[in-house]
Amino acid sequence: MRLDGKVALVTGAAMGIGASIAERFMEAGAAVVVFDIKAEPALQVAQGLSRRGRALAIHGDVAREEDVQNTVARTVQEFGALDVLVNNAGIAPPAPVVDLTSAEWDRQLGVNLKGVFLFSKYAIPHLRGRGGAIVNISSVHAFTSYAGYAAYDASKAGLLALTRTLAVEHGADGIRVNAICPGYIKTPMTDEWLASQPNPELALQQVLAIHPLGRMGTPHDVAEAALFLASDAASFISGTCLVVDGALTAAGH
Repeated sequence: MRLDGKVALVTGAAMGIGASIAERFMEAGAAVVVFDIKAEPALQVAQGLSRRGRALAIHGDVAREEDVQNTVARTVQEFGALDVLVNNAGIAPPAPVVDLTSAEWDRQLGVNLKGVFLFSKYAIPHLRGRGGAIVNISSVHAFTSYAGYAAYDASKAGLLALTRTLAVEHGADGIRVNAICPGYIKTPMTDEWLASQPNPELALQQVLAIHPLGRMGTPHDVAEAALFLASDAASFISGTCLVVDGALTAAGH
């Protein structure tokens, strides 16, 4: 699973899953663009990667069309091409439907779904004819609903539908489009959720108990799946979702 000579753009890459994907892609030979709304953390990730290869940090909002358009253009200007797009940026502030404001709904759908649409829209013209790949980071929330996560659940389920449509529309262009559906992954977002629970230690034990593999995933677990789908090792795989959840959904959770 190599990406030698490829250029990859990873959104939400300042920390967690995105940062791990950026690092793994560079290890596999790619030049990497680290895109995030958090400017300083993104720069730190890119600086760390630059010690081993070509990396660039770009600050912006995935839901802002001008930011997306400029980021894709700058990527091609700096590196001469774009081969892989990883749509990883996502937010999940919980709220019951009756308490969820229209602005909060719009923001979650804007980041989690519209952002993928925008980056795909502007990246696809550069991916054509290059054996390009798009990897969308969805979630097991696409299959299983949780109280308080209506906007997140809807956005992640919608992302799978968008993934399939993009795969059908652009197969003739040689572009493969797939999704990854992670379960519980040990990231800053997961740590924040655990810390918010009345009994964080009990909540952690409950989370571990529902995983047949007996542990949460790591960002590296997702990064390995992303590398597989982005590489030629997955050359005949498109329009599908790879679940990375330690058999969580298989166990009915």
